[in-house]
Amino acid sequence: MKDYCGWRARIGLIYIASSTVMEPEFYAMAPEGVSVHSTRMHLPEASVEGLTTLMEADRVEEAAALLAKGPMDVITFGGTSATFLEGLGNDIKTIERIESVSGGISGSATSTAAVRALKALGVTKLCFVGPYISEVTERGRRFFGQSGFEMTGAHGMEVRGDLDINAISLEQTYAFAKARVEPECDGVFISCTGLRTVGAIEALEQDLGKPVVSAVQATFWDALRLAGVGDHVKGFGSLFEH
Repeated sequence: MKDYCGWRARIGLIYIASSTVMEPEFYAMAPEGVSVHSTRMHLPEASVEGLTTLMEADRVEEAAALLAKGPMDVITFGGTSATFLEGLGNDIKTIERIESVSGGISGSATSTAAVRALKALGVTKLCFVGPYISEVTERGRRFFGQSGFEMTGAHGMEVRGDLDINAISLEQTYAFAKARVEPECDGVFISCTGLRTVGAIEALEQDLGKPVVSAVQATFWDALRLAGVGDHVKGFGSLFEH
């Protein structure tokens, strides 16, 4: 007999209603005894206006309160641009919103997790890659620059629709990132939790000779560590050695 119901840790995920990437990629990386439980929020489109609407009112608190009934060991907000859009500190405010209704369950957010992951790997000169339109890409550059990284470049695919981002293949993500990474950077961040990434991380690290962190990978790594799960998961990049 085998118990699949999170006997080591239950990870609660707040995610975009139209996105389908995070759960399967989380489960691909999950150590034995870790389960994932999600709830959804509506994103009109992957623009500044759409992301602002997503974070308005009490939507984050409502989603976190639902997950907290689980109970969970960690509740994480699975959205990168939504938590870096307003600059440094916006990600921390999102975590505070989660923890205000979680009943003591630790909160996290993708942008916070990404910064922690990159710093754990010793990255100082960062190349930012994502699927976004230019305005959102520039907000990403600003956030990670404010977080202490020297930005060597920021590159977006100019995709606006969330479903269109979901449809980008792993091969397209790999090719786009590989073609745009600057030689002078010492680490790469692939942004957006709606973008397929985790299956390409090891190949990118081997081909580029640099650590590569993705939004989905960092979110799950951070949630595991907050839940006290320290497994060195194989096959998904050097981050899990930390």
